[in-house]
Amino acid sequence: MDIATFEQRFQAGLDAMAGMSLTAARRHYDDLCASFSPPLPAGMTLTDTGIEAVPVRLYRPARCQPGTLVYVHGGGYSLGSLDSHQGIAAGLAQLLEREVLSIDYPLMPGARYAQALADCRRVVAATAPVALVGDSAGARLILDAVIGAASVPLLGLIYPLVGVPTTANLGPDAALLSRADVLAAWALIQDDAPPGDGQPPPAKHIEVLAVERDPLTAPLEKAVKAWRAGGADVGYRQAANMLHGCLHARESLPGMADAWRQFCAALRQRLDSPADQARHQHSGTQETTSSPLPAHQNP
Repeated sequence: MDIATFEQRFQAGLDAMAGMSLTAARRHYDDLCASFSPPLPAGMTLTDTGIEAVPVRLYRPARCQPGTLVYVHGGGYSLGSLDSHQGIAAGLAQLLEREVLSIDYPLMPGARYAQALADCRRVVAATAPVALVGDSAGARLILDAVIGAASVPLLGLIYPLVGVPTTANLGPDAALLSRADVLAAWALIQDDAPPGDGQPPPAKHIEVLAVERDPLTAPLEKAVKAWRAGGADVGYRQAANMLHGCLHARESLPGMADAWRQFCAALRQRLDSPADQARHQHSGTQETTSSPLPAHQNP
């Protein structure tokens, strides 16, 4: 599948949601995203359970090393679920060979952003994950959830909303996500979002995956430079000519597939480093130790 075909199919799915009730639109969005996902990897098990009264889904690959990752899905804060982003969570578990815990946080506008943040923080505190990974709205939830934390694990951020979006700092409109879409999503969370411009490093070790055609990429690249200047070890990759949401169809889009595999390989390299393993075995803390990455791509 080429990028034009993906854009046409995904946009048609979004357009079909016009006039639907919120409940119906959410169900349609779940089906739309799932329609692009590959089958579950052979031998992977899924378990729906709860942690600290928060619904979660645990993905365990056939080959599994110690350490659990927490994953937080996207969807603009009002859409998305464990089902819509199952393919991404399963892909993480398969490529990193570790358990992935996907959080089913409450959606706006029925809930407040503060509730979603509190749920994410409770799950993280209860599980002490070796890494936190999120895409889009989920990546912003991670960034806000770790503010003020005594110890922050490795972060994996996929096209996150960083800082306070404005017409002045966002990049140009793109298919599937416009500047107006970003500002509308921000309006859902701005009253509860922690203050700040997103420039202080959120963690010592961060891996970032962006796409070229996305209004969120410009402020993200500015943040990456600021995080590096602030002393963080940040790996950055950008999928050329890809759009926000392409991660769902990554196995059918060669450019997205390559960037995704590089992103996951970088996360795994950090998690597999001997120093990191020793730190977790002996201290049980959430800190991670990085190993040098080949060729950090510069934003």
